[in-house]
Amino acid sequence: MLGNLTGVHLLVILGIVILLVGATKLPALAKGLGQSLTIFRREVRDTEPHGTATGVSTPAATSTPTTPVE
Repeated sequence: MLGNLTGVHLLVILGIVILLVGATKLPALAKGLGQSLTIFRREVRDTEPHGTATGVSTPAATSTPTTPVE
């Protein structure tokens, strides 16, 4: 679905973002997005168990069994 985006489409999307956010606030928005992405990547890397190739961890088994609520 996103593979059909061309350069013209991306320019139109960028223009709409500039109109909605404002050209003066765009650098602050980009900086905040970059910091958020950096924090997210760091947290994913820290919580990833060592030795997994895919980065998908299995949930830990709980010690107490769950009972259905009646």
